[in-house]
Amino acid sequence: MAIGQRRKSQEKEKDNDIEKQARYGGDDSEVEESHDEDEGSVERQAEEDGDDDDDNSNNNDDVPDLEGGADGGGGGGGGLTSVLSRVLTRTSVKSVPPGPPPDGGVQAWMTVACVHLVTMNTWGFIGSFGVFQSYYATSLGRPPADISWIGSFQIFLLFFIGTATGRLTDAGYFRPVFFSGVALQLLGLFSSSWAGGSYWQLFLAQGVAMGVGNGCMFLPCMAIVSTYFEKRRALAIGIVACGSATGGLVFPSMARELLGRVGFAWTIRAIGFVQAVTLVGSGLLVKPRVRPRRGGAWLELEAFREGEYTLYMIGSFMCFLGLFFGFYYIASYSRTFIGLSYEDSLNLLLVLNGVGSVGRLIPNSLADRFGPMTIFVPTATIGGLSVLCWPAVHSVAGMYVWAVFYGMAAGGIQSLFPAGLTSMTSDPRKTGVRMGMVFSVCAFATLIGPPIAGAIITASAGRYIGAQMFAGVSILSGAGFMAAARVVRVRRMGAKWTVKV
Repeated sequence: MAIGQRRKSQEKEKDNDIEKQARYGGDDSEVEESHDEDEGSVERQAEEDGDDDDDNSNNNDDVPDLEGGADGGGGGGGGLTSVLSRVLTRTSVKSVPPGPPPDGGVQAWMTVACVHLVTMNTWGFIGSFGVFQSYYATSLGRPPADISWIGSFQIFLLFFIGTATGRLTDAGYFRPVFFSGVALQLLGLFSSSWAGGSYWQLFLAQGVAMGVGNGCMFLPCMAIVSTYFEKRRALAIGIVACGSATGGLVFPSMARELLGRVGFAWTIRAIGFVQAVTLVGSGLLVKPRVRPRRGGAWLELEAFREGEYTLYMIGSFMCFLGLFFGFYYIASYSRTFIGLSYEDSLNLLLVLNGVGSVGRLIPNSLADRFGPMTIFVPTATIGGLSVLCWPAVHSVAGMYVWAVFYGMAAGGIQSLFPAGLTSMTSDPRKTGVRMGMVFSVCAFATLIGPPIAGAIITASAGRYIGAQMFAGVSILSGAGFMAAARVVRVRRMGAKWTVKV
């Protein structure tokens, strides 16, 4: 009887362990190993106790047929319990998510620092496209809409292949995917330096090759960072997103200093050398924390039954439809209507990217306290209103003030977007695929947004007001959908409107 009671007690502890793992997560092998140890301790205890209880011998004799059917007979009722426990453990632990995030530690913050550098080389380079927008328009003699397609297609591919790269990351193929992206990124970058004055060569190198490379690096890294944090997840993602501002300062500064001295080709190659060192180093140091999820579909269509997820996707689409207009056209606008020189217009782009660091850190710090969706709505509202106010700017000082306000709001939108998305994913093993689906939808917004704005400028005989209204209204619409997503989520939770969401 004593052995039976001990078995029941330890089985109850196992059930509690599995329940905790289902709630907070844990390593599959650790759970299975702990269960094996528990079973071994039961068997050892049975050997030590022996026959000190007659009732126990009788109980063993009551179940010989069951045990014989389970493992061939002999050894008492514990054999059946052991076999059943092993079978249930091995089949159910597969669905147990990974352990609770450490919310800090050397590996976690090293991952943040490395992914910061990855973001510098992906979004930071994309945010610097205003340099190339102006240079290509002058050197190639193409209209603004044509040049915008290069940068837009690069962002499109970064987002669009997110479904595939996210699922591959969940399946445990982070490093092959990441280093494939590094190879494509460097191939496209160095090929751009040899493209010369060919528009289509630049499009294939910078738009296609670098776009696919960015997609293989960015989303997998973001998915991994989110698994290391829970309470400070938004702050960690904000620090990662500041890499966009870092790149937005580094690459335009390199272009400004080198274009006039060594020419376009060696300027691009110098940028390529910087990216090669930082990307390879980051790829070697980033370590996935979650055990691979080999099975599962490439799409989780069940997510669309969640109203907040669908509304969040639509809101993100609308925000990205107008978001990059300011980054692409601020330099050309300031030269055409404000009268700035090429070098001074690049300084304006540096300010726009630089203040993005503040816009990424402060909103994300507040998001850890009030929730990312709660902070996203006013941030996107400020961004949309800033673009609508752009036509009223007619001076150099006014342009710098506008760049500060819009740069902070745009930085907040970019950093809160993945933070809010991961907050709606309860199972960390599905982070990659759920993020990838939203990224793929937003890809079409980034693809068509800047070219639409460029086409409006061309159709308006070079005037920007129509494109500015288009971008501003798009971002404001996104803020409205985000607000609706928050309302749906709060109602689903059955909480007050002040809840952290």
